[in-house]
Amino acid sequence: MNSEEQVLQEQNHLESIVSDALQIAQQLGADSAEISISKQTGISVNTRGGEVENIEFNKDGALGIAVYRDGRKGSSSTADLSQDAIRRCIEAALEISKYTAVDPCAGLADKELMGWDAPDLELLYPVALDPEYGLDLARRCELHALSLDPRIKQSDSGNFSSHHGIKVYGNTHGFVKGYAASRHSLSCVLIGEQDGDMQRDYSFSTARELSELWTPERIAEDAVKRTVEHLGGRKINTTEVPVLFLPRTANSLFGHLVSAISGGNLYRKSSFLLDSLNTSIFPDWLQIKELAHLKKGLASTPFDSEGVRTLDRSIIENGVLQTYLLTSYSARKMGMQPTGHAGGIHNWRVTGRDESYADLIKQMGTGLIVSELMGQGVNIVTGDYSRGATGFWVENGEIMYPVEEITIAGNLKDMFSSIVAVGNDVDLRTSLQSGSVLIEKMKIAGN
Repeated sequence: MNSEEQVLQEQNHLESIVSDALQIAQQLGADSAEISISKQTGISVNTRGGEVENIEFNKDGALGIAVYRDGRKGSSSTADLSQDAIRRCIEAALEISKYTAVDPCAGLADKELMGWDAPDLELLYPVALDPEYGLDLARRCELHALSLDPRIKQSDSGNFSSHHGIKVYGNTHGFVKGYAASRHSLSCVLIGEQDGDMQRDYSFSTARELSELWTPERIAEDAVKRTVEHLGGRKINTTEVPVLFLPRTANSLFGHLVSAISGGNLYRKSSFLLDSLNTSIFPDWLQIKELAHLKKGLASTPFDSEGVRTLDRSIIENGVLQTYLLTSYSARKMGMQPTGHAGGIHNWRVTGRDESYADLIKQMGTGLIVSELMGQGVNIVTGDYSRGATGFWVENGEIMYPVEEITIAGNLKDMFSSIVAVGNDVDLRTSLQSGSVLIEKMKIAGN
């Protein structure tokens, strides 16, 4: 039996455990119940300077249950999947429910919304957990990086990890389904020095299938480039100029959009995008698509953590917000339908007018390229935005020198509406994929 067959056999076993546990919950008096199991197996290895630093195997999992009785909810969990332990877990959840308040918005998502016809998204590509193989990749990454440029003084780490996991969800609608997925990653962190100035940066690759990872040499070359190009950074004077976010930082802007249109923040009235459905938030040429069923996608899933079927959908169309991101609870709070986002988003792609990175720099003229962000100065309630940054100063469409120790500030609502362009230099290594984003003007605090 190969690795994939073993994982699928384990998935069937976990689905059987969930089915039995749901029967026990009803026998013990629950009006309804939902149960989820997650189980993960994998390896992670670290090297430093080509020497082994750490090898870690893990195999863990847990069962979580929520029961509903007389409008009250009780929750409990256990890592012991024996029938006796699960029964005790269910009994504990029912006992807890006696002391919780009645909440008409709590409960299972509607039966007709379940992912009954969950598609196979080709997410599982397990490999043998061979530490020597992972150590070889990590060493190659580090040693190649150290050979490329004398300004790279040391490698802070090389890391390889390979994991596969199973998620099973079931509820008393009769819905019990699971899916298995794998994830492999390789990364390298470097330290560079020039004239007493030291910089630290990294590169990485992640994929569902091992063969689709970047080679160690490609990761090393990217990490070296990122590290040395920041050496010799300067401060700049306080000013107000166009700002170009590289893909590595641009996706965080859209991450703030995720928070602002998520049901939990909306029904609590804790979002700067309240009452923004079907209104223009971005320029009319900007689109964001969600590809929940993308084969091998890093955030693909056939159903969410409440069993609600996921769908490919438009988030932003011609600059207009098309949907909120709602769990069943937040949907009931708002008098709307769940959108299949319990547990997060699914493969967002941001597109503009297919302009290149070089075109965006020329279009910016004079301004700031942001390559790294620091701090957490974002207020989702007001949209106020202030974060530390490093990057590059640009004059007349040419990169002049690296900059550091600056702060960029604005308001997210204004920043979204004043996006001038989104580049086609999309980084495919994340689940929220965007090219570089050029914003018309932001405040820069420097000297």
